Amino acid sequence: MEYKKWAKLPATTITRDLNKLKGETGNIYETLAIISKRSNQISSKIKQELNKKLEDFASYTDNLEEVFENREQIEISKYYEKLPKATIIATQEWIEGKIYYRNPEKG
Repeated sequence: MEYKKWAKLPATTITRDLNKLKGETGNIYETLAIISKRSNQISSKIKQELNKKLEDFASYTDNLEEVFENREQIEISKYYEKLPKATIIATQEWIEGKIYYRNPEKG
């Protein structure tokens, strides 16, 4: 995924002008539904990637020494925790016009 590009995004919330945000749809609720669906897609991709990376460190036995020795696993987890939230990423994609959507009711 585009982690380097996401690192430039702010980690905190930003106040947005709703009139500008609704953009092409003309309806803020429809826009938020689109951003929400994209946010769910992004968060599930990130979660799948994190789980795949952490599977390498999976231990099926409880060993207290391994908890303290497994620094790589901790670093990977910290990296993913520092990424911006999926809603911020999806909102930025919407603003940049990178989200494709269609409404079957409108044709």
